[in-house]
Order: sequence, then structure tokens, then C-alpha cells
Amino acid sequence: MLGDRDEYYMRMALAEARRAFAADEIPIGAVIVADDRVIGRGHNLTETLRDVTAHAEMQAITAAANSVGGKYLPEATLYVTVEPCLMCAGAIGWAQISRIVYGCDDSRRGYRSLTAASPFHPRATAIGGVLADECAALMIDFFKKKR
Repeated sequence: MLGDRDEYYMRMALAEARRAFAADEIPIGAVIVADDRVIGRGHNLTETLRDVTAHAEMQAITAAANSVGGKYLPEATLYVTVEPCLMCAGAIGWAQISRIVYGCDDSRRGYRSLTAASPFHPRATAIGGVLADECAALMIDFFKKKR
């Protein structure tokens, strides 16, 4: 199931991450797709909004829910440049997003390093490593700039 489509949408998520980078936010971007149509997108806004919950995934989930007029997104795929944190993974699970595709791992705060059980909906699948090098490079460049 992984292929050109996943890379296509991950590139959109990378564009969102670059928007965050330009705004001096941690460069993580997310796009939510259903029926081959983008229904939500977002990037980190935690500094801009002074809100620790304003992660890219949360922004994209809110936009997608508004787009479809409901809180559940069972036919959707989330593309996010970095492995979701546990908070975002919980929201992804509550939204019933059925497919999660992420770029690079987050060994410090990613959901896989914090829990043995999957926080996603029981029928959801998660795939990592899509454009991982590009996703990781953006994070590395951001934190090099900060130090």
C-alpha cells in the first residue's frame, strides 16, 4: 500500500513542516486525506498560540473534522513528518483515523517509545519511514539553528 501516493502526500506534510520552520516553530507538518482529497492540514503552532497542545496533528484533525462535519475520520489517512507523540496518538485514536503514515521516528517523545500498546483505533495501521531522511533533516536543521 506504500508507494507514490504516500510520498505525494508526505511532501504536502513536509511543506507544512517548512511553514512551521519559517515561523520558528518545531518543523512538524501533517495532512489528512480521505477519498484522495486533502480534508485537513496543519503544522506546529505551539509558540504562536502559546498552547502546548497546538501540534501539527491536532491542527490537522480539527481542520479535517470541520471539513467533514464530524469528529470521526475512519476513512482517513494521516500523513505526519514525525512519529506522533502520545497526546497526538491518543487524539488520532479517538478520531478513529484508520491509517497513519509518518516520516521519521521520534525516539524521545514518539508514542512507540512511551507505550507498548498501540494508542490508535484497533483497526488502524501505522507505517513509518516515508521520506524519513527529508523529515529528519528538517528537524536536525531546526535544532542546529537553535543551538
